[in-house]
Amino acid sequence: MRLAGKKAFVTAAGQGIGRATAETLAREGAEVTATDLKAGLLDGLEVAHSFALDVLDPAALTRAIEAARPDVLVNCAGWVHAGTVMEATDDEFDFAMNLNVRSQFHAIRAALPHMRSQGGGAIVNIASVASSIMGVPNRFIYGTSKAAVIGLTKSVARDCITDKIRCNCIAPGTVDSPSLHQRLRDTGDYEAAMKAFVARQPMGRIGTAQEIADLVLYLACDESRYLTGQCITIDGGMTL
Repeated sequence: MRLAGKKAFVTAAGQGIGRATAETLAREGAEVTATDLKAGLLDGLEVAHSFALDVLDPAALTRAIEAARPDVLVNCAGWVHAGTVMEATDDEFDFAMNLNVRSQFHAIRAALPHMRSQGGGAIVNIASVASSIMGVPNRFIYGTSKAAVIGLTKSVARDCITDKIRCNCIAPGTVDSPSLHQRLRDTGDYEAAMKAFVARQPMGRIGTAQEIADLVLYLACDESRYLTGQCITIDGGMTL
């Protein structure tokens, strides 16, 4: 098992990429602490520890991570805002930056002391192709926040490189998840919206949460020990 003896902490583990990641890390031997805002979403998740956690509560997030003492931190919590710069509000902008970026900042800061004391660790942040990588229509706030995640990742990686703490991020394209299906329903024409999402994928399909989780596993384990400060795009060719 590639993560035997390691402890991992995963946010937004109730569904989608977070859930697939928590399950994958656990199968590979990690003692996984899985959290989500909604406790019910964690039902049936076969990990060592799971509980409700609001990552927007810095004190609660810090306490949880300090107690878990993770060797691997995976920041999955996020929110997708739909709209252009003219349609965005200050409240929506603040919420996205707090959830998509600030929660990662707080989680990383809480995890670093333990990682430093035990001689290293791996941090994996979930970004997006909708970021500094490419502009995606009607994703102004989301793209702005995910661009910040890429910058955050590189900064942490540079500051922690001599501590043997690696920090990387993943930029998925469109991934099959409950949140995606809800956004498609919110358009008012689910079938048309799904066709449009698939049409922009050169592979002719959207990605799966497991495909992203497999990349998280690689970044979490020693096989990627020479890799840090990178944003890895996994998008079915969307950005080609």
